[in-house]
Amino acid sequence: MDKAIQLGHPSYVWRFGQDRRLNMIRAYLPLEHARVLDIGCGIGTYVEKFRALGARAFGVDVDLERVTRGRREKNLDTLALSASEGLPFARDAFDGVLLHEVIEHVTDDRATIAEAHRVTKRGGVVIVFAPNRLYPFETHGAYFGKRYVFGNIPFIGYLPDGLRHKFAPHVRAYRNADMRKLFEGLDGAIIAHTQVYPGYDKIAARRQEFAGVLRNVTYALENTPLRNFGLSHFVVWRKK
Repeated sequence: MDKAIQLGHPSYVWRFGQDRRLNMIRAYLPLEHARVLDIGCGIGTYVEKFRALGARAFGVDVDLERVTRGRREKNLDTLALSASEGLPFARDAFDGVLLHEVIEHVTDDRATIAEAHRVTKRGGVVIVFAPNRLYPFETHGAYFGKRYVFGNIPFIGYLPDGLRHKFAPHVRAYRNADMRKLFEGLDGAIIAHTQVYPGYDKIAARRQEFAGVLRNVTYALENTPLRNFGLSHFVVWRKK
């Protein structure tokens, strides 16, 4: 399987959508002087932003090429090569841990959350963005036989589990209960769980006004039960 398909495409360019998510993170994790870890950091896009806001920020990723690029091009010496299921940090090392659209790609999602729990200080938070099974499109592409089709494929998430896996074996998508199950048995509690709609940044690059309409309409839906059809889950878990 192609690496980009298996591991996803982490954020390389900072745009409106990332800014919006950064503000959501900051509402639960004050970054100034905080020790923060980004699991699945890619080239360190969020690590760089966290640093600019006063955090002592670290990142790990399984892709050596991306880690090397972030260290070289962004001068981020706190990026390291590591699997999410076995982090190279001591217990209670961080005020906050971020998993931004990465949990769906890891080998073991529950073991990854358990490791995030282990390295988070008491009173600290684990923040997760992850694909919503009820979003009408599979944004990671899909397989039709042996042929992979990149792009937004409609209604893949609405299929029964076994059939969905045939089309999208390379990525998970989560229902509300699935997200909460990831944290079962850990010493803490979910303090926020909602769904968010896209940033529409690619549309904005071509049609700014239309993207503005989409943002106004769908972001209003986030305050209604229709948020359940948003692009991603946003979960904040606090360690006791």
